[in-house]
Amino acid sequence: MNTIIEFKAVDILQKTNIIFQNINFKISAGEFIYIIGKTGSGKSSLLKSLYAELPIKKGGIEVLGYEVGELDDNNISNLRRKLGIVFQDFQLLTDRTLYENLLFILEATGWKDKEKINERIKEVLDNVHLENCESKMPYELSGGEQQRATIARALLNHPEIILADEPTGNLDPEKSERIIGLLKEINNKGTTIIVATHDYSIIKKFPSHTFVCENRSLVEINSENF
Repeated sequence: MNTIIEFKAVDILQKTNIIFQNINFKISAGEFIYIIGKTGSGKSSLLKSLYAELPIKKGGIEVLGYEVGELDDNNISNLRRKLGIVFQDFQLLTDRTLYENLLFILEATGWKDKEKINERIKEVLDNVHLENCESKMPYELSGGEQQRATIARALLNHPEIILADEPTGNLDPEKSERIIGLLKEINNKGTTIIVATHDYSIIKKFPSHTFVCENRSLVEINSENF
């Protein structure tokens, strides 16, 4: 399979602290990956390193053909357009409707054709089962709906990879299952998904390749043992 992410003897820093040391692993196109570990073990840091938010002290990370540690600002922007990022705290613009939230992203990334913009917004809202919600404000959406809205936002520019940082962290078990089920649907259409989580119950219900962050390392484990 085609390798789209590769860590090569990588050390990752958070300020002056070494979070990971000499990690090596690959992710192929179309995989669904869980990253687990205790609070503070580096799950979020690992995701941030993929879109050049955290510095690499040693080694190299290649993402979709980009050597992350060598990118200038322009190429960082180009890489990030190929990634969809789903945040635990949603980060929706609270003074705008759902449609306006999505419109803001499309216009900021160069979309100009109004008809194509409207088609894409309708398409992503259909994909996340938020039909007829485009005129709602974020506060009018439930927690699960807000998280689905962030997934819709992440899908806008047809990303090859979606990075989801604790996407079920603020949700009850039923809503959590719906979110992971939705990410699985997206993965089944070919998008690579990486989920950082401490919610082991969803891994048990939706098993897939799982890596644990511990002792500054990343180790693959059998998710069927949960």
